[in-house]
Amino acid sequence: VHIAQALQSAPLPSNAVEIIDGGTLPDAPLLFEDVDKLIVVDAVQGGDKPGTIYRFHPEEISLDSRTPMSLHQISLMENLWMMERFGQKPKDTVIIGVQPEDMNWGLELSAKLQQRVPRIIKVVLEEAGLEYSDDSEKGDLEK
Repeated sequence: VHIAQALQSAPLPSNAVEIIDGGTLPDAPLLFEDVDKLIVVDAVQGGDKPGTIYRFHPEEISLDSRTPMSLHQISLMENLWMMERFGQKPKDTVIIGVQPEDMNWGLELSAKLQQRVPRIIKVVLEEAGLEYSDDSEKGDLEK
């Protein structure tokens, strides 16, 4: 939610990117029919320090895991599976995960994660092939 809100207020080319808060839209997959690239941003339990950023594809997620990696993992994976079955799966799906301080439900970001928002936005925009000019956030993807 927080990253989607920050991206919605960023000056982005309107024809290149569509920002959707999919966590609040149960029928969000219906909006992805003609999408070439889907970038999902979510909290991910990777076992590293809070604020660590991960990049992976849905094929890399094991649904047999007893510990959920993401608060939205099952519904996201089920939605992607259904989209594939109906021939509506995006050509490329990338998940940008962020290690939270804890996986409890909540609406507010911790102070550590609030500090990482500019870096997360940079990673998302770079993944989308868009320029990001904030020189205060340098460095590579952590994972």
